[in-house]
This record gives sequence, C-alpha cells and structure tokens, in this order.
Amino acid sequence: MTTSNRSLAPFATSRTWLAVLAAGAALTLAACDKPGNQTAGEKLDSAVAKTEQAASDAKAKTEQAAADAKTGMAGATADVKEAAKDATAAVTATVDDAAITASVSAGLAKDPDLSAIKIDVDTKGGAVSLKGPAPTAAAKSRAEEIAKAVQGVKSVNNQLEVKG
Repeated sequence: MTTSNRSLAPFATSRTWLAVLAAGAALTLAACDKPGNQTAGEKLDSAVAKTEQAASDAKAKTEQAAADAKTGMAGATADVKEAAKDATAAVTATVDDAAITASVSAGLAKDPDLSAIKIDVDTKGGAVSLKGPAPTAAAKSRAEEIAKAVQGVKSVNNQLEVKG
C-alpha cells in the first residue's frame, strides 16, 4: 500500500488545491451577487440610467424656467404697454393744458383792458386758473368769458383781483 499511497500523493495535494480553488471561486461568485459588487457592464448600465434621469430632470427644469420667463415677459410687456399708454395720456394732457394756457393768454392779450395787465394763466386737466389784477369788475368778467371760450376748457377759477 505504500506504493499506491505514494502514487496517489500528488493527486491528494492536487485535490486539496482543487478544493481550495473551488471554495475561492464560490466565494468570489457569492460576492458578485452583493449589490455593491457590480460587474463593469452593470456599473455602466447604472451610470447610463442615472445620466438619462439627470438629463430628463434638467430638461424639465429648463422647460419650467422657459415657461416662467415667458409668463414674466408677457406680464412685463403688458406693464410696459400700460405705462406707455399712461405716459402718452399724460403727455397729451400736458400738451393740451399748454395749448389751452397759450390760447387763453392770447385771448386776454387781445382785450384792450387786459392786455397791459399781468394775468397768470395756469391750466391743469382742462381747469383754468386766472390770477392777478383786473382793472374793473367788467374786465374780470370778460377774462373769465375769454377763458371759457377756449376749446378744451372744462372750468375756470377766476381769482383776479379788481384794482381801482
């Protein structure tokens, strides 16, 4: 038996090594099944999925930002249009008031009793105010009638003081 044991001795050592290798392979395969131990292909697939999700999230955020910007621009455009309309109305009213003031002053300058007298004419929103001296009560009354006759005048506040 000694001979046969000797002839099997190299195989016994090989069997031991084979058993150790098989156990190591089994442990390695078992470790591959754990979630933290992914293959290169699985890691790549996971990275691609995360990248696709990030791109999808970025797209959604960009679309929302664009929609918000569009809404903001629409509101701003409406505000600008309203401001322009208000500014135009204010300029028109100012021009109208200036034209009324000029017309009233020109009418007063044509009256022989009022032309030499300094009468301040102020117009705001079509309301004319007359301030200063008037030589007579009749001249004061004529100044008011001259102002009322000008187109665009809504009211006249006659504060002229009769001197004399």
